[in-house]
Amino acid sequence: MALTTTLLAASMAVAGAAGTQPPAVTVAAVFRPPAPTAQAATTYDSAVPAGSRVRVTVRPAHHGTRFELRLHGVKPRRTFGAHLHQSPCTADPQGSGGHYQHLGDPVQPSVDPAYANPRNEAWLDVTTDARGEGRSLATVAWHLRPARARSVVVHEHATDTRPGRAGTAGARLACVTVPFP
Repeated sequence: MALTTTLLAASMAVAGAAGTQPPAVTVAAVFRPPAPTAQAATTYDSAVPAGSRVRVTVRPAHHGTRFELRLHGVKPRRTFGAHLHQSPCTADPQGSGGHYQHLGDPVQPSVDPAYANPRNEAWLDVTTDARGEGRSLATVAWHLRPARARSVVVHEHATDTRPGRAGTAGARLACVTVPFP
């Protein structure tokens, strides 16, 4: 209830029939400064200004899952890292927990490229144009485990792939809570 009343500009559409495939989910929201109550999209940095917009879509794909991230009104001509995280967004940037991994790394935080890679995580790095708009897609060969992914976090820079740094993308700039299927 607080989520609905706090975010006037957020909308969620859940579609899909019951069966073997999970339903498609779309969350469209406006980034707001951190607040003590739950909200769909929170910004922690001026590179993702309050009032900028986000849309996350997740839908079944052939033998897996397809993710789409769209940003509007964020810092132009910049590459942001973006990943699925384990917990919903909070006023604290670290509150969204670690990355969602299909096969979890026993060592956390995970920086081992055997686990922290775009086949085991959903990496949605996005580069914005002159208007601060960008779109990214990721398709993985798995379905999300129930209640294990709860948000998408936008990070400071592109995702690193080097051993000992794999999966890192700098500070958490913004977060959007997503009711993944």
